[in-house]
Amino acid sequence: MFKKLFEPGKIGSLEVRNRIIMPAIHLGYAEKNGAVTQKIVDFYVERAKGGVGLIIVGGCYVDVLGMGLDNMLGLHEDRLIEGYVKLVEAVKKHGAKIGAQLFHAGRYAYSRVIGAQPVAPSSIPSRMTGETPRELTIEEIKDLEEKYGEAALRAKKAGFDMVEILASTGYLISEFLSPVTNKRTDMYGGPLENRMRFLLEIVETVRKKVGSDFPISCRVSIDELMEGGNTVKEGKKIVQALENAGVNVINSYVGWHESPRPLITMHVSRGEFVYLAEEVKKVVKIPVIAAVRINNPFLAEEIVASGKADFVCMGRPLIADPELPKKALEGRVEDIRPCIACNQGCLDRVFTGLSVECCVNAAVGREAEAKIEPTSKPKKVVVVGGGPGGMEAAWVAALRGHKVILYEKNSRLGGQLNLASKPPGREEIQNIVNYLSTQLNKLGVEVKLGVEADVKLIEDLKPDVVIVASGVIPIIPEVEGIEKPNVFLAHDVLAEKVKVGDKVVVVGGGGVGCGVAEFLAQKGKNVTIVEMLEKLARDVGITTRWIVLLRLRQKNVKIVTKAKLKKIVENGVIVAKNGEEEFFEADSVVIAVGSKPNNQLAQQLKGKIPELYTIGDCVEPRKALEAIHEGFDVAIKI
Repeated sequence: MFKKLFEPGKIGSLEVRNRIIMPAIHLGYAEKNGAVTQKIVDFYVERAKGGVGLIIVGGCYVDVLGMGLDNMLGLHEDRLIEGYVKLVEAVKKHGAKIGAQLFHAGRYAYSRVIGAQPVAPSSIPSRMTGETPRELTIEEIKDLEEKYGEAALRAKKAGFDMVEILASTGYLISEFLSPVTNKRTDMYGGPLENRMRFLLEIVETVRKKVGSDFPISCRVSIDELMEGGNTVKEGKKIVQALENAGVNVINSYVGWHESPRPLITMHVSRGEFVYLAEEVKKVVKIPVIAAVRINNPFLAEEIVASGKADFVCMGRPLIADPELPKKALEGRVEDIRPCIACNQGCLDRVFTGLSVECCVNAAVGREAEAKIEPTSKPKKVVVVGGGPGGMEAAWVAALRGHKVILYEKNSRLGGQLNLASKPPGREEIQNIVNYLSTQLNKLGVEVKLGVEADVKLIEDLKPDVVIVASGVIPIIPEVEGIEKPNVFLAHDVLAEKVKVGDKVVVVGGGGVGCGVAEFLAQKGKNVTIVEMLEKLARDVGITTRWIVLLRLRQKNVKIVTKAKLKKIVENGVIVAKNGEEEFFEADSVVIAVGSKPNNQLAQQLKGKIPELYTIGDCVEPRKALEAIHEGFDVAIKI
């Protein structure tokens, strides 16, 4: 089924068992001093056991001023080698190859993290950090080049199979490459040939340190997608120079963290940037890696089989399911837990200084302890609610050997995820519903749709365990006119249970309000969002919020903030804003002011069931991540 994807491939002298690469991803699991932890070892061992061909670890900072975030891996001191030896040996034991990515944050570093002013080729303020770096001197540049070489040698001594030089995404080397951030007038600035000098001298230094047969990769943003920055034209010249300098493989990437268009969220089409790898292959003879939004083996196979790239990066998909390669090779594609590119557990957490988790995989970051073990005492388990938390609890409990019955009052499984997947660009969310439904079916979980479980029904079943995952109830504001026939709940609009007029006011600008606004605007409606707070989408993750706002602007949705709903009238709404009343015309009003826990059943069952658990939004309205994690945690302990 995936013949080309599972053919061995070569990077210089290194043979890799298949074409799947796990790229460097900051996990936030390292010690404060940059050392490897057991948590990191456990994380990567699971991916190695799952069949990935090559794992690239990092970024690993080469200098303390290059540390991008807290708890980042370092390769800047010899004392760190010992920890890497343990990691490398553990990964190689399971047949995967392993490389280390050499990293320097440049102007993306935070002074609070590094304890000093960040450095860069030029003193250009960083939109990402809000800080202004100082310009590196020639002497400092030469010193940094040496530090890259020393870090590479440490990687080789630790037993790594290769190193990768990070020259993408807006970090230090890409800052030298780009005219946006390199305003130098010396030998490291000006024309592209000069701007490439820092990178090429690093490659030269690394090669001298590691020897002629040790593979070197370079990750490059082939198109920066920055106004005034390098385009594919310059990107192709850079990779040609890298090949001539002795680099063994090009890891083609796209954009910077500051790029003004979506790059990594579910709004981006799968494989949207594979064309960049194709462009690179036109001008180099060394292998090329395609990356970004390659999240299933069918797409990966097509990329490799068609010659668009020689390898594919699958980062977040391997966080979501470490066994993705193994399951694909065995033909169990339906068992692959899908990455939905929500970023809730990974990048949203990383960019707010937290460690990586995963919305759909509750074991991430705790691989050693979060094991699904067979139960020695099978129990009768009733799960109430077929949303993400209830479905997760049901299938994991069944996998352990419990007898599980799941009740869902609606006619389909999925709960809030069915609604969350309705706005344009969020269709990927439905994939987790499909995956969980498949697991329930394969494990023989008895699913009762269209049945609202009550106390009597549950007591009559005499269960050993009840897990209540009954979700939320929409909040309905107590204002005049709320009962009017042209007033609808956001949930009903997204479920397409009601017919909405052409001119709509959405009351509430959180994630649900913004989603329903875009959903309606896509259908040609004239939409206004009225939000009580100063900012919209405050409950949306940092990597996605700006895209939500961008898409609303693109669809001409009118946004009114610091406006509190006072009254709904026949032809619109009256709000209080800046101490005055304002009227907004509408023939339909959609209410999206939040939700409250639907916990009545859980309260009624207290003291009547041997083991009673509540999970997900019926505890407190949050996100799918918390629901799935709580469902998993209950299921592995009962």
